[in-house]
Amino acid sequence: MSEIKRSVSLYSYQDEYYNGTLDLEGCLRETAKTGATGVELLAESMIKQFPNPIYTESFQAQWKEWLAKYNLTPTCYDAFLENHIYENRMLSLGEQVEMMCRDLKCASLLGFSCIRTLVSTPMDVIEGSLDYAEEVGVKIGLEVHAPFSLNSSWAQGYLDRLDKPGSKYKYFGFIPDMGIFCQRVPDVVEEKWRRQGAKEECIKVVNDAFAERVQKGFVKIEYSLNLGLANMNYRNANGLSDLTRKLESMGAGPADMGYLNSSYTYSWSDPQDLIDNIGHIIHTHAKCYNTSEDYVETAVAIPQVVAAYKKAGYDGYLSTEYEGGESLRDALPVDGIEQVRRHQEALRRAIEND
Repeated sequence: MSEIKRSVSLYSYQDEYYNGTLDLEGCLRETAKTGATGVELLAESMIKQFPNPIYTESFQAQWKEWLAKYNLTPTCYDAFLENHIYENRMLSLGEQVEMMCRDLKCASLLGFSCIRTLVSTPMDVIEGSLDYAEEVGVKIGLEVHAPFSLNSSWAQGYLDRLDKPGSKYKYFGFIPDMGIFCQRVPDVVEEKWRRQGAKEECIKVVNDAFAERVQKGFVKIEYSLNLGLANMNYRNANGLSDLTRKLESMGAGPADMGYLNSSYTYSWSDPQDLIDNIGHIIHTHAKCYNTSEDYVETAVAIPQVVAAYKKAGYDGYLSTEYEGGESLRDALPVDGIEQVRRHQEALRRAIEND
């Protein structure tokens, strides 16, 4: 049987946490109910007066007590490098490294073996933090989030800089987000823009174009220090300008254009990319948007992705990260608890399917 393990990112329960249905312990309790054995934490969102409580023996003891009670292993600590906290300037390199080291320390105190840093994190900040990462024994995982991808000049840029001899460089790796394996635009996103007034003929144009990109292969985003420019170049290379003109000729309104632009926040990569880079993958965000009653994720290709991980011999965690709620809040209730339960079952079936 595969050694792949299952985890839940508490990001998945953000609506329940925000409205008070679940507190931090409640999120852990619901995680355990799904059969997952790991938990991923967003400390900045879920620990009041962050980071101060983490440094106290009382909170550390409470955290360990909860983990033991619900038989959970801490898998990944989600860090947010907030480098623009002042109106008049960006944080200096030293200040950003200090913030990264703070998160590494917090992760270590709570028993996590890796942290997730955002796709926009500069190489200098990661490299400047690796000595401390090695000291506390916590790896830094760069999230590979759509529209970014493995087997691309963007990913290779980080490897060229950070895949070097020396023990500290073993503390850098990638955290793929399964949103890079979308076979279609999530149905909840489509329905949201339909509620906002998107026309059926325009939706079809966008969906057909996405399907064509999946079939032919997406043009991958290139490495650049200017992520905004790189993202726009990526969109245009994948047909945004042509599609914009086409929709305009059809009399498209704001909702039609909204759906078009939203479609470019999802992408498709060949799961072979996982196999090619398995030596650098330290954790995985099993992104999901809507899992049906019969345990099929309606956008993400779970069976193909899990099959690639199994072929590569991956023995880490797939951590459910439910994000569909943000496409429902305008009009519909969000049930993160049920969506996580369904998604964990979908993962279990794919992992155990021989």
